[in-house]
Amino acid sequence: MNLEDCRRFYAEEIRFAAQLTSPALVEAFAHVPREDFLGPAPWQVASPEVVGLVSLGLAGSAYVTTDDPRDLYHNVLAAIDPARKLNNGQPSALAAWINALDLKAGQRVFHLGCGVGYYTAILAEMVGASGSVVASEVDPDLAARSSKNLASYPNVKVHSGDGALVDPGICDAMLINAGVTHPHVSWLEKLSDGGRIVLPITATIGGSSFGRGVMTRITRHRSKFSVQAVTYIAVYSCTSVRDPQLDPVVARALGSGTLLKVKSLRRDPHAPEETCVLHRPDMCLSTAAVE
Repeated sequence: MNLEDCRRFYAEEIRFAAQLTSPALVEAFAHVPREDFLGPAPWQVASPEVVGLVSLGLAGSAYVTTDDPRDLYHNVLAAIDPARKLNNGQPSALAAWINALDLKAGQRVFHLGCGVGYYTAILAEMVGASGSVVASEVDPDLAARSSKNLASYPNVKVHSGDGALVDPGICDAMLINAGVTHPHVSWLEKLSDGGRIVLPITATIGGSSFGRGVMTRITRHRSKFSVQAVTYIAVYSCTSVRDPQLDPVVARALGSGTLLKVKSLRRDPHAPEETCVLHRPDMCLSTAAVE
């Protein structure tokens, strides 16, 4: 199989693994050359399952080294910085989150935590030349790599620094790839009517910069917001969008399964109620349905 054949097979593999409903997303996975975003060979790849075993001390090595770009076209992690456990994420996971954004040609997307830009390129392919992608990456070296990798996409702009400080303009969709305890108010306010945010609501693990939680989709309906769980997730934290008082609340809601039952985001002032799962004065994630 040549590389084009491998990309096509890979895209179909991801279509089934992530139950994709967007033909444009499948085509983007078949078209974007992953190897161009990962630097020169050799590359290190790993399955998330083996990475999990290594973290528990049940396996010795997570990564397999390869210099064949065809090996990148599987549903595997690809190392960006193994020492920091930093990877180009599992394709089926990112695909499921992007699929939940329901992107259309011509739309504007904000991508926080773009890494080396591979999944940003996927987003750019989906919205096309008539659309645009605003990306951000807090790590300056990764931001520089991402800018270089995405230079051939005139519809993409990469910002280096804290993505919570970036003004992406009015967006139709946002992919937040860093763990938060709650949605940033400015993201909600920058979302168009009918727009979607997919973001990870997480609790930190042992005071580290890493957390576990639920990837969650928030959809704006004029002044109201519906919420739906997408997948479980483990991800690095967005430290500037974390409320330390909410962190243990998120942990309890995750442990009890209540975080999966959230149906709405309320912006109206109200005292905590039985339906409130994550309550703040400026917003509340609730199990009550949008009226």
